[in-house]
This record gives sequence, C-alpha cells and structure tokens, in this order.
Amino acid sequence: MASRILRSKSSSLAVCNKLWRFSYSSVAVAAAKPAENVALKDYADYRRSLYGQITHKALLVDAVGTLVLPSQPMAEIYRKIGEKYGVNYSEDEILNRYRRAYGQPWGKSRLRYVNDGRPFWQYIVSYSTGCSDSQYFEELYDYYMTDKAWHLCDPDAEEVFKALRKSGVKLAVVSNFDTRLRPLLRALKCDNWFDAVAVSAEVAAEKPNPTIFLKACELLGVKPEDAVHVGDDRRNDIWGARDAGCDAWLWGSDVHSFKEVAERIGVQV
Repeated sequence: MASRILRSKSSSLAVCNKLWRFSYSSVAVAAAKPAENVALKDYADYRRSLYGQITHKALLVDAVGTLVLPSQPMAEIYRKIGEKYGVNYSEDEILNRYRRAYGQPWGKSRLRYVNDGRPFWQYIVSYSTGCSDSQYFEELYDYYMTDKAWHLCDPDAEEVFKALRKSGVKLAVVSNFDTRLRPLLRALKCDNWFDAVAVSAEVAAEKPNPTIFLKACELLGVKPEDAVHVGDDRRNDIWGARDAGCDAWLWGSDVHSFKEVAERIGVQV
C-alpha cells in the first residue's frame, strides 16, 4: 500500500512538473515575442535618428529568388528545347545531373560566371542532358535572357521601388549572374528601377564574398552601414552582406514582399 501511494505521489509530481514546464515555456515564448518586437522598434528608431524618417539610405536586392523567378522548372525547359536535338533524359534525370554538375568545384576559374559565363553553362548543359550540340546550347542560353524564361517575384515591385526612390533611398541589384543579367532586366522592363547593378561576372566576386556588396555600395555612393540587402539565401545574401558591413533581411522569413521591405525602411506605399 505504501509503495502504491508513493508511486501515485511520484506520478502526480511528474505531471505537475510537466504542466509547470509547459506553462513556463508558453509564458517564456509569449514574453520573448514582445521583447523581440521592442528590440526591432528600438533599432528602427535608432536608425531613423541617423537618417531622418528612413532606416537606410540604400536597398540592395538579390536577383534570382528575390526579384525574379524562373517561369518554368529548369529541367522541363532543358528537356523541351532539347527534344529536337536528341535529348532523351527524363526531367528527374536532368534535374539530378544538373544538381550534381552545379555542385562540383568549377576548376577553370575561381568564379563560375566569368563575362558571359558560356564555358560554365556549356559544361552544365552538356552534363545535365548528355547533349553537346552547340545549336542546342545557344538556343537554351538565349532563352534564359528573355521574359519568357523569368517573371517578377512581386507584382507590386515597381510601385514600391518608385516610392523608395522618391523618398531618397538608392536601389541596386546584387547578383551572382553572368552578363545576361542586364539584358534580362531590360526584357522584364525593370532595369530603370535601379540606380546600379552589381553582377558577379563583372565585379569578379560572387556572393557571399563581401567585395560584391562593397562594389554595389560604391556604385550608389553610400557606406555599407547605410545599406540593407534583401535576398533569399542565408549564406550568400545574409552572411555575405553582414560581412561587408551591411544590414540584411532574409526574403521569405524577415520580409515577404517589397512593400514590407519599404515599410521597415520607413516608406509607406
């Protein structure tokens, strides 16, 4: 009997402890959120005290995954265009081979994208599809310079960027890309939204190398600490920008639209 009573008390105590831990953790989480919000507000207020009504003098924007997105899956395009050139790999096979090729060190240069990036992309296309036909490569290469291949990630981007520039915020694209980026931005009719474009193929530095962020700031005429970078890759965009001395927000986590970006900077759209 005594042992049963003892076990019962122990069980009750365990339940109480679990309830206490649950209640404590719930309170802790609830308390953490307001504290985090207060910290963000204090930081924004501090930055506005430096720059007036805005928190940053410049906005740097990643291209692929933030500003623009592919309109169709890569493997689908490689297969469709490649059919007339004898490509018979399935889309799954193309995707797996592409990932394998893209993940390999690019031995001919420390940079993947040098000038137009053709040698790198010829290797990628050939390995991914098993087809080395030069006409196939050129058709595929040119396709990814058109507005058929890409679309804007945020339909409100133009309105937001106009409001930012009107408020005195300078804008730049910062991208690991080859020299096709500029004609692509023109094809999407968004090249005139930006004061500068820093492309890795031209800067000879790829994110997360701080050099490309520093170059963007130099082109805009601002100090790194005056700028915030927005991108979807934690390593390349967030860590790289912070190593350069810029502020950084992760697209899809810290911010989900360019309107939200503008509001955090202090510009109402």
